[in-house]
Amino acid sequence: MRAWSACALLLAAGVSAGAEWNWNLPPGFPRPLIPAGNPLTQAKVELGRRLFYDKRMSVNGGQSCASCHKQELAFTDGRARSEGTTGQLHPRGSMSLVNAAYAVTLTWAHPGMTLLEKQALAPMLGTAPVELGLAGHEARFLETLRGVPIYRDLFARAFPGQAQAFTLDNVTKALAAFERTIVSLRSPYDRYRWGGEENALSPAAKRGEVIFFSGERGGCFHCHGGWNFSGAVAGEGGAAPGRGGDGFANTGVSRYAAPNRGVFEHTARSEDLGRFRAPTLRNIALTSPYMHDGSMATLEEVVDHYARGGRYSHPNKDSRMQPLPLSPEDKRDLIEFLRSLTDVEMTRDPRWSDPWEARQRPAQ
Repeated sequence: MRAWSACALLLAAGVSAGAEWNWNLPPGFPRPLIPAGNPLTQAKVELGRRLFYDKRMSVNGGQSCASCHKQELAFTDGRARSEGTTGQLHPRGSMSLVNAAYAVTLTWAHPGMTLLEKQALAPMLGTAPVELGLAGHEARFLETLRGVPIYRDLFARAFPGQAQAFTLDNVTKALAAFERTIVSLRSPYDRYRWGGEENALSPAAKRGEVIFFSGERGGCFHCHGGWNFSGAVAGEGGAAPGRGGDGFANTGVSRYAAPNRGVFEHTARSEDLGRFRAPTLRNIALTSPYMHDGSMATLEEVVDHYARGGRYSHPNKDSRMQPLPLSPEDKRDLIEFLRSLTDVEMTRDPRWSDPWEARQRPAQ
């Protein structure tokens, strides 16, 4: 099989190694903010994509980042609790990486986690739980990468002028660069609301939209507002405020015992017990099971949960968690609207697919 260099791969795709990423965003949507210390280039994104799908990213070669973030599931894993490369279970499920570039905070419950570069270190080096299990094996990991010809080429092009490009800092920068490119804005709702395609939504979904944004009937927009259905977002031009305060809320999902105590795990403040981040509702039909603990398998269960005002009473439960006057038809319409937020094109976009698949894998 023919051996391809990273340069050849980029040129074959019509890409200049130092070129900026083409976001291809619909009119009116802001470009994501890019940290000054990690400018986005095509070469860096390609490096990050290869690392994201590479099982050499784990201590035993058993998993990659993509093991818990599958493209066909909107970059989640379909599990109530994610499983690390050594078999250890995470207390929560994996969050979607879609539109993470716009997120004001990352992960389910860490208010201080705001950069993808920093977040990438958690699965790589974390020990409670072990995910990729690289803690204590960093030097061996980098030496393994250095032994792969395509990585020698790509690291040099992604980080030109660096005498030593094979560093953990550069690995996380490349991963973050790739993750920032995963933008989903092509759902039927987008085509209807922003693209003017009146027939992109069914009548039921249109009725569901009214319920979603109604303060009296649904009120879903309070925590899942804005064009990303996640509250506040940050992009070029500044942050667009959401109506969900700081983005974290106690919605009466569980008893919130350790280690699933929400923001409390990081602040130790009693008022933060049970407060979790409201995830984006984009592609929600693909990301079951739902809630931080994966305790709800279907959208029907989720809507019933909010319609009853929460599953459990709790001193910190958000005051907006009140029973909703929703008929069975209302619930069906609301679910139809939620399903209209699915961007099928995102699940098969080759820009975010596995570059190591056998049918396209070059010799190394």
